[in-house]
Amino acid sequence: MSEIPLNLVLISIAAYLLGSIPFGLLFAWLFSGPDVRAAGSGNIGAANVARVVGKSAGILTLIFDAGKGSAAVWLAARYSEENAAWMMIAGIAALAGHCFPVWLKFRGGKGVATAAGVFLILSPLATLGAVLLFLAIVGSWRYVSLGSISAATAMPLLIYFLWAPGHAPPLPVSFGTLLAAVLIVWNHRANIQRLVAGEEPRFGLGRQKDN
Repeated sequence: MSEIPLNLVLISIAAYLLGSIPFGLLFAWLFSGPDVRAAGSGNIGAANVARVVGKSAGILTLIFDAGKGSAAVWLAARYSEENAAWMMIAGIAALAGHCFPVWLKFRGGKGVATAAGVFLILSPLATLGAVLLFLAIVGSWRYVSLGSISAATAMPLLIYFLWAPGHAPPLPVSFGTLLAAVLIVWNHRANIQRLVAGEEPRFGLGRQKDN
């Protein structure tokens, strides 16, 4: 069994630390908004930032949360000669950093934007499919949580069929995608309960309870 290269182990650690940067908190502070952990849903993700702080802060949070996922995968690609397994490992590490940031006592966001950034590098076409599904559901029913859950659960199939023409993805990518989907759905378990009970608030900007 070959040894794991030290630089790739360091990249995985760097990917986790990159993913753990709480951009939602930082942009809330820059826009003189409240601590988003104590407002709305208490989530540091883009949807809660948009509602509690404002649209601009929410959009920036979305971009930077996705960007850190993309950056982690790009970094792994550069130092592993585009090895799909290591790119997936780095992506999962970044996602774990966002959901369980060491700086915030392991209480972070739900991971949707960061996962989108990860898969944007791994499979742009599958990511486009997931984004279109998300937009269609949010546009029709205005439930961000439902759109997020639907996109996450669809991603393993999208990756499988759209990875490359006539080729299934490597097993580490398939398992990593499934792991990411399970983590995102798990982070939305309270939303699922509210959706079933008909108590989930619909998306809208302003100070209200987030998804």
